[in-house]
Amino acid sequence: MSERIPVRTVEASPQIKKVPARPMKAKHATSDNQIFTRSFTGLFRTLRISGAGFLFLLFFGTVWLNWGGRQAVLWDLSESKFHIFGATFWPQDFILLSALLIIAAFGLFAITVFAGRVWCGYTCPQSSWTWIFMWCEKITEGERNQRIKLQAAPWSLNKLARRAAKHTLWLAISVLTGLTFVGYFTPIRPLAEELLTLQIGGVSLFWVLFFTAATYINAGWLREAVCMHMCPYARFQSVMFDKDTLAISYDAARGENRGPRKREVKPAEAGLGDCIDCQLCVQVCPTGIDIRDGLQMECIGCAACIDACDSIMDKMNYPRGLIRYTSERELQGGKTHLLRPRLIGYVAVLMVMIGALALALVERPMVSLDVTKDRGLFRENGQGQIENIYTLKVINKTQQRQDYNLSLVDGDGFQLQGKTELSLAAGEIVDVPVSVAMTTERAASSSQTLSFKIADSDEPEVYSVAKSRFVAPMNR
Repeated sequence: MSERIPVRTVEASPQIKKVPARPMKAKHATSDNQIFTRSFTGLFRTLRISGAGFLFLLFFGTVWLNWGGRQAVLWDLSESKFHIFGATFWPQDFILLSALLIIAAFGLFAITVFAGRVWCGYTCPQSSWTWIFMWCEKITEGERNQRIKLQAAPWSLNKLARRAAKHTLWLAISVLTGLTFVGYFTPIRPLAEELLTLQIGGVSLFWVLFFTAATYINAGWLREAVCMHMCPYARFQSVMFDKDTLAISYDAARGENRGPRKREVKPAEAGLGDCIDCQLCVQVCPTGIDIRDGLQMECIGCAACIDACDSIMDKMNYPRGLIRYTSERELQGGKTHLLRPRLIGYVAVLMVMIGALALALVERPMVSLDVTKDRGLFRENGQGQIENIYTLKVINKTQQRQDYNLSLVDGDGFQLQGKTELSLAAGEIVDVPVSVAMTTERAASSSQTLSFKIADSDEPEVYSVAKSRFVAPMNR
């Protein structure tokens, strides 16, 4: 144990391309780690603005649409009704919402396996609202260098005016966001009128202020901290990646060695790669990372670095794609396999679930029936028959008045007593008290299953069945 392991000096092979050491550069522009992003243009920025603009239009516009004399999309919690255009959903349909959330999760898994965090970079509300707030900074405080100088400058009327203008825009967008979000749960028109006239109720005011504050803090102050420290998606995305996942990557084999040069200088003659080390990819990144350090948890896949790098490649007359969507396998010299078992499995499961949800929506019964048995076990009526008392809760889920018939399924030996013909308005809920009498002697069991059925008088194929128990004394 006292012998020492001999040490040998191993010389690097001359064929291996060595990357010279560089001093570490600060990621951010200020000592307090605040990120000042730079403006840029490009294909992916256009795609992101177009996609986010469409989603903003849906979010802010849909809430103002009317359908059949009511708000087109309204989750009315007070009446436990969920209106989505011509359809009305009830708490009994909650399983459909669960299925929709599961489908959304599998869709996210599938797109992540295929192209990484495109959800985060293009459609995530946190990212989308952050880009809007960054645009407000640009038009009030100027471009990146101007904002850095303004941050370091002492307070003055100019600085106060610019900061006030920025925060005014932030608050206006936040209030509009809070009002719109609450408007999906409370009718938006009276809510907006109450807010403008300062007559809004306490509960509505609380939630409008809550979501206003959440938007203002998350998009204005926390920004990348939400993506880097609060969002769990960044933590488990690496488990879903494989060697064929299309992620935003820097082509080190082509870019190294880095270094500035004149446009007319050929990189090979100067012993350099295509990367001119301009730092533009870092300056446009909303999370402040250097994509040239490899794939990192903080990368949200927004492709801002691709647009920035492509603009520099165009100026240098180099081919685009030094930073691009590519796979680990391709960077290692292989070929990306777009179709692979994991992705096919996710897509197959996703298609099956979408089909099952569509079938469930089509086959969803438009009348609901719930049965509650009276707390008393049983009673004996005037004819000497054993009776059980029930309360039937009937819901007309259609948008028109409907007539229904109540009956027992396979009710041999039992008689349904009470109101058996009902007429319900659109969306109406009624509680119907009924009793069931045992008309024959049954000694086999003291508890038996009963099935109640409610069917549309005009369309008997539209019906709902609910089960309960009939309790009787033994040995009758």
